[in-house]
Amino acid sequence: MAEAPSQDTANLKYSIHKYSTFSANYAPENILEDKPNDQASRWSSDSNNPPQFLILKLERPAVLKTITFGKYEKVHVCNIKKFRVYGGLSDDNMVLLLESGLKNDTVPETFLLKHTVSGHQFPVRYVKIVPLQSWGSTFNFSIWHVSLGGCEDWNIVQKCINWYTTYREREAIRLCLKHFRQHNYTEAFESLEKRTRVTLEDPRLTKLHKLLVEQGDFDGSEKLISEAARDGLFQQYISQQEYKPQWTPIIPSPTGSRQQPGMRGGHQMCIDTNTQTIYLFGGWDGNQDLSDLWSYQVLSQEWTCISRDTHAKGGPSARSCHKMCLDPERRQIFTLGRYLDSALRVPENLKSDFYMYDIENNKWTQITEDTAALGGPRLIFDHQMVMDVENRIIYVFGGRVLTPSRWEGLGLDERRNNTYTPSEAIFSGLYSYHVATNTWTKLRDDDCAGNGTGPQDIKSRIGHSMLFHSGTRQLFILAGQRNKEYLTDFFTYNIDSDTVTYISDGSGKDSASVPAAGFTQKATIDPQLNEIHVLSGLSKDKEKREENVRNSFWVYDISQNKWSCIYRNEQTGETYWNKMQHVEPCPRYAHQLVYDDTKKVHYLFGGNPGKTYLPKMRLDDFWSLRLCRPSTEQLFQTCVLLIRKHRFSELARSNSVEALKYLQTELYSAVDHGNPSQVQEFQALATTLFQSPEDCAMTHTPLLPSEDDPSLKAEGSNDLGWVHSSRSQLFDQLTQFVPEHMTQPRGNLVDLIPY
Repeated sequence: MAEAPSQDTANLKYSIHKYSTFSANYAPENILEDKPNDQASRWSSDSNNPPQFLILKLERPAVLKTITFGKYEKVHVCNIKKFRVYGGLSDDNMVLLLESGLKNDTVPETFLLKHTVSGHQFPVRYVKIVPLQSWGSTFNFSIWHVSLGGCEDWNIVQKCINWYTTYREREAIRLCLKHFRQHNYTEAFESLEKRTRVTLEDPRLTKLHKLLVEQGDFDGSEKLISEAARDGLFQQYISQQEYKPQWTPIIPSPTGSRQQPGMRGGHQMCIDTNTQTIYLFGGWDGNQDLSDLWSYQVLSQEWTCISRDTHAKGGPSARSCHKMCLDPERRQIFTLGRYLDSALRVPENLKSDFYMYDIENNKWTQITEDTAALGGPRLIFDHQMVMDVENRIIYVFGGRVLTPSRWEGLGLDERRNNTYTPSEAIFSGLYSYHVATNTWTKLRDDDCAGNGTGPQDIKSRIGHSMLFHSGTRQLFILAGQRNKEYLTDFFTYNIDSDTVTYISDGSGKDSASVPAAGFTQKATIDPQLNEIHVLSGLSKDKEKREENVRNSFWVYDISQNKWSCIYRNEQTGETYWNKMQHVEPCPRYAHQLVYDDTKKVHYLFGGNPGKTYLPKMRLDDFWSLRLCRPSTEQLFQTCVLLIRKHRFSELARSNSVEALKYLQTELYSAVDHGNPSQVQEFQALATTLFQSPEDCAMTHTPLLPSEDDPSLKAEGSNDLGWVHSSRSQLFDQLTQFVPEHMTQPRGNLVDLIPY
């Protein structure tokens, strides 16, 4: 992700230290100067076969924070699409600082580099740039210009060098301590620990090692892990686990009225998390636009029809493809935009009416008859609208502008039979609306050319997603469609600094790890978890040029700039979905999804299933979705099961009868009998007590480790060596659930020895 350099970053001078190859006059020294107009001012390798590299040497050690790549004045097939950057104090011992890619355009790109470890800055003298792929797959690599930014203040850098040197020495000692303890070299371990006073791990883990590995106190180990779980030691591990979706159909309460909204798509929903109330308005039922307003009480699981016809109550007319947003503090709902059939697009119908619904007083107010007359957007549909509740500002982006049809003088029947469509679609820009002063402001025009090449340009679109992050005060804008083009770009707009930052340009270089180009996908945001959630809608296969409606759910970690697909179902058969109708929702688009960020629950209603043989079919099913990670209790149960399985294996080596009794009681109680894999493994453990090695081999049943297994032998007797080694392995398994900064090093001393 490209970033702007921080204010404390100075330009760092460097020279060319080493390089792999270069071709003709394209020498590495060319990158020292930024000459975007000179086609020859670049380094170009004489091959695109790895490894190709440049090693730069800083004038003096520095804390390296940014790297900027200059570019040629035109797009070029030799520009590097993917690359890595390494750094270190010597040219033969460097760590990875960045793995990313460049856009194939003319705009220089700046990237933040890794420059801290364990919360401390570390110094760099040598920088290695390794191209991995060029934009032209068969072309050599070219780099036009490189500038480095960081801090070379010697007072700061010297402290960093001193700390980093001490850090490396300390980590080397910790690796030795881990090695000695794993192999039961007790005297060597105690001597090194006493002499260096280096701590291997958190004291609680040292206590666990003593109880588990040295004393074999399994009950005491379980108690200690229980205390650690209560202290929150598992939380970091839990937060790093992928979600698993849990869909639940919502059926109206049998004690209630059992009324609920009918089938529809293109409707709108919003949720008031303070009152646990969902509001639904309008939509298209396959034959006509709707003007009904509903509320759903989550606690009582009951729908209430607030109004069958909002227009009759002074509110908006029947509509679809409009947008709504909610002010939960003042209990107000705002709605803007609508779609009109081509036959109705005459000037008198193209005013952009704007309404507010007062929930407390059950009253509609028309804020304005036409937002365009007040400097706001013209009549639009398939746009996006979000609200900054704290400052009472609504943001509206994109959507297609409805324009008059050239049918003056034609009757209604003639208009409906006319196939005229405007040759040039008009898309709306980015606007803000200040509720308190009834003031519209245009923040960005549509990039009419649709190129989006400038760093602050925004390509308007329809069917996209836009979310407001109340913490960072940014708008996140994703995907959509512009004319016949399906988009995958992803960018932010900072509402305070009025700046646009592209997270992804939609070039497709990371297509395997981002949502497919889509239209009407639904997105939600959780500012507390710093996550964005995306449920797919109608997606476009760029290779096959086909549209499809399939289920997938993605989570974007804002802090790590990482997409994860937590759920995908490629099934399209009618028979399959008939069987699954009570398990998960069928694929759809034009649906609505809202998110309760306090209870961490999504709610889905309606939509278009995309059945070509039933074009008017719409859905009225209602679902909740929870994104589940292992709980602290589940993780503790996993630890208990690991400990008891090991305790059983020790008993089985000495007393089969006692082992069987333990298996049927203590180990049985630790198994999750609703988990098929745990049950199967538990059943396999029982058979190992009475099977010979030959029987185990024939049935592929895992036999308990033999005392003759050389991989488990250690110093001393075979049995003692097996016990210490296997308990140490168990200890390593348990500590994987604890934050890395609290544990012994993850690596091993022997891994440092080259082949």
